[in-house]
Amino acid sequence: MFDFLTALLGEHSLYLMFISAFLSATVLPGNSEIVFLALSAKIQIIANHYFSPAIMQLILAATFGNTLGSLTTYWLGRWLPFPEIKPDQQRKVRWILAKFSRYGAILLLFSWLPLGDLMCAVAGWLRLNVWQTLIYMLIGKGLRYLFLLSMVIGYTFWT
Repeated sequence: MFDFLTALLGEHSLYLMFISAFLSATVLPGNSEIVFLALSAKIQIIANHYFSPAIMQLILAATFGNTLGSLTTYWLGRWLPFPEIKPDQQRKVRWILAKFSRYGAILLLFSWLPLGDLMCAVAGWLRLNVWQTLIYMLIGKGLRYLFLLSMVIGYTFWT
């Protein structure tokens, strides 16, 4: 069992990161932040400089995995019937629909926040442009992992 975990964290760490990031962005439970922080701290301690090729590969695996997971949630939202906006709907539902109607796909820059999966599903439900959605999700998810990396760098090098 220990050999399996060692191989998973050593040789196959990018696969682990991709799968964890993908699952974290879908409706399934996952926690890619913990995996990212653990793997990036290990790489930072070994490499002893800020941006190594291994760190860049880890960021790309996490970003693409999380973006593809969010895109999966977006497509699940598209399967739902198109919304009919009725005047008697709840106030929160009207507020969400108004914000998405006003700002559109740019709101998906914040799809990494705790309610981000819901935002991706709502974007699909409202039939927002898939390419704009993809671009904003990709930027938001990438910024998220760069922020997490800055936490690791700050802890590793400045303490």
